[in-house]
Amino acid sequence: MGMLDAVAARVAGGARVEFRPSGSSMVPLIRSRQSVTVVAVDPGKVEVGDIVLARVSGTVYLHLVSAIDRSRARVQISNNRGRVNGWTSHDRVFGICVAVEGSPRPNTSGKTRQKPPPEPPG
Repeated sequence: MGMLDAVAARVAGGARVEFRPSGSSMVPLIRSRQSVTVVAVDPGKVEVGDIVLARVSGTVYLHLVSAIDRSRARVQISNNRGRVNGWTSHDRVFGICVAVEGSPRPNTSGKTRQKPPPEPPG
């Protein structure tokens, strides 16, 4: 399991996760080792241009939503250099990037998913 797999599991569980991804595929939106904050997302509310944490063909990416197919409940994921990673279903979109280096990302309000209420005891 890679670092992004572990982050995805935490985010899917409702955690707010801050981490420093490496790589240059999202420059200038995210530079290598910049701090990002990711929270759980309602996949039905994401829009083209949102940065999401999603699994595509077995690999977890922190990449852009480049297209949406609402009728099939899926999104297309791409990097910021024109490479399309592929389509993935809403159940594989775990989180949305809400901040880079502490600066809020635009248009993320209202897209986050709240943790479900705890089960009653007994």
